[in-house]
Amino acid sequence: MDKTIIAMWSGPRNLSTAMMRSFENRSDTVVLDEPFYAHFLDKTNLNHPGRDEVLLSQDCNWNNVVKMITGPIPQNKPIWYQKHMAQHNLDGCDISWIKNMNNCILIRHPKYVIPSYNREYSISNEQLLGYTQQLDLIRILEEELGAPPPIFDATDILKNPEKGIKKICMSLGIPFSKKMLKWPNGKRNSDGVWAKYWYKNVENSTQFNPFFEKDINIPKELIPLYDKCRIHYHRMYKKRLIF
Repeated sequence: MDKTIIAMWSGPRNLSTAMMRSFENRSDTVVLDEPFYAHFLDKTNLNHPGRDEVLLSQDCNWNNVVKMITGPIPQNKPIWYQKHMAQHNLDGCDISWIKNMNNCILIRHPKYVIPSYNREYSISNEQLLGYTQQLDLIRILEEELGAPPPIFDATDILKNPEKGIKKICMSLGIPFSKKMLKWPNGKRNSDGVWAKYWYKNVENSTQFNPFFEKDINIPKELIPLYDKCRIHYHRMYKKRLIF
């Protein structure tokens, strides 16, 4: 198999860690968890849970991280799955390197994202949720490739994980593996040091959780933010791959 580096661009509370578990359960794949997180915290001065630990665990220099993630694949594996948070792409950061990656965009409706994220950390602006940065990534890749990168909606995947994962693999040019549908529970050495603050649910998981629609209330003070994010989301949703 040819060497494949996958950059999966998500936002917070967006199935991203479960997706990383899915790919890590393949025998031919090594995963990387949010390599720009320390840079993001260093430049924004945000006081996320475990901030000091994150800063000590990763290189805070953007260019150094880019050199690492575009270099040789660790463990000489044929596939390198990189979990990226779109909101970590700050203004002024050179993202031209994405043109050499196999990019994929993972989106989720803000009615699910905002309440979930708000339970863990206050949301001061829409930039923290990654929707605008995902749109920037799509625009850049459309200009380069003449078509949008593969875009997948988290709810679509939860409704039919096997069809969704098969479609993701097809769009990335890699074979599907049944191993991607179930994985052992527990912690992973590949998880970032922030896992103890954010990954409790996924550590208890063994598969993509079944989707159940439920009533969700957006806090009144976050409705303006929700309305902005919903517009961004629907722009991407119209371009998503259907399966």
